[in-house]
Parts: sequence; C-alpha cells; structure tokens
Amino acid sequence: MPTVLQEGPYSFVFFSSDGGEPPHIHVKREHRIAKFWLNPVRLAKNRGFAAHELNQIARLVVQYEPVLLEAWHEFFGV
Repeated sequence: MPTVLQEGPYSFVFFSSDGGEPPHIHVKREHRIAKFWLNPVRLAKNRGFAAHELNQIARLVVQYEPVLLEAWHEFFGV
C-alpha cells in the first residue's frame, strides 16, 4: 500500500489490488478511511469521517488531483 502523499493527519494511499478500477485514492486518518474517484473528483466510499471533514479532504483531493493521477499512472503503468 504505497503512500502517495501525507498532508497533515491524512495519508493518501493506493492499494496494490486497485489497478483494475478507474483512478482513485484512499485517504486514511487513524481508523477512518474514505475513497475518492479522481477525474472528476467525487466521493466513492466513507468509513468514519464526519461530513465537515470529508469536505476538507475533498478540497485536498481536488488540490492534489494532478499529482495523485500522475502517481496512479506511474504505479499501475497505465
């Protein structure tokens, strides 16, 4: 599970088994995790984050979307 980015308390990671899906990122903090599709950015799944924190995380995903997409393509060779 490579960590692509660390921003404050959030780790932005891929799971190595994710290659068969469209580009996305998992965002972890403590025992919480959310999945965001990239391009366009939208929430796919949430486990434990409150709505206000998801909004903050979504802004970070939008901000770093180019970096996250590049890392996705490099990691999965797409």
